[in-house]
Amino acid sequence: MGKLDGKVAVVTGAAAGMGRATAIYLARQGAKVVAWDLGVDVEGKPLEKNPVDETVETIKEEGNEAIAFNGDVADMGDAENAIGTAIDTYGQLDILCTIAGFLRERMVFNMTEEEWDQVLRVHAKGTFAPTKFAAVHWRQRREYGRLISFTSGAWLGSPGQINYGSAKAAVVGFVRSTSAELVRYGVTTNAIAPSAATRMNDRSLAQQEAIRDGSPPPSTLAGGTHRDPFNLPPLITYLASPEGGNITGKVFMGEGWHYAIYSDPVKETNLWTDKPWDIDQLFERFRDTLGRGLTELEGRTAADVAAAGRDRVQAEIANAQKGS
Repeated sequence: MGKLDGKVAVVTGAAAGMGRATAIYLARQGAKVVAWDLGVDVEGKPLEKNPVDETVETIKEEGNEAIAFNGDVADMGDAENAIGTAIDTYGQLDILCTIAGFLRERMVFNMTEEEWDQVLRVHAKGTFAPTKFAAVHWRQRREYGRLISFTSGAWLGSPGQINYGSAKAAVVGFVRSTSAELVRYGVTTNAIAPSAATRMNDRSLAQQEAIRDGSPPPSTLAGGTHRDPFNLPPLITYLASPEGGNITGKVFMGEGWHYAIYSDPVKETNLWTDKPWDIDQLFERFRDTLGRGLTELEGRTAADVAAAGRDRVQAEIANAQKGS
């Protein structure tokens, strides 16, 4: 017996990386899967053949059930058709995993409008569009719905990923807001900030520097290690299952064999006045109230950041080689 027997799932970005691992794993747990991908590389450029067909083939070879859907996650027409395909084929939709995405890494002073728009489109709108049509079904059904969307640790701030970090912060706001809207219909919505060695990570600025220096792409060494994308789907499965029905509006972290949940934002310190602010009074009181504990910036120079990035990448490669 699987944890998701009788459930139907749509997984975006199912051609590679964590989307592929999620589609295969959910199917192993008994879900019927619509594996959805546009068939592009990590920069959003079209591939000659859509690898999502290979994902479906793998699922079927294991004796499980899946179909492929080729389409753009941020296109409203494609999103409606994908959700409709799941419902028409299997009679219902229970789980939506919005994982699709790509990178356009630049510092803010080098980023083009197109690079900003493209990343916000695939990550933010690519979460909204499928969810809209899934939510229509869930609202009508009023029985069961699970949205698991991918955010990233970049939502906390990531140099060189201004567009990506902004889009992933938008995903957090989206799942928290939809949680408040949809909980009355038996729907939960949560976000996961994952970490694994995938083709997307291979293209990060730090990884590319290591690859140019002769290191292999970390994703090619990840199988069976803590960087394996298959480490994440057990957490997704729990959130997608009936047992996860009491969890909504939360942000989780999944990195290797380590799962965590982020705390909800809270106000730490308050500064009050009983009349309109006097600017001199604010300057006098700020440091000992709102500014308490905020130290001088350290370790944030260009050299500091570059050194930390190199150390992190080399540690990941060494760990992957150790486990291969």
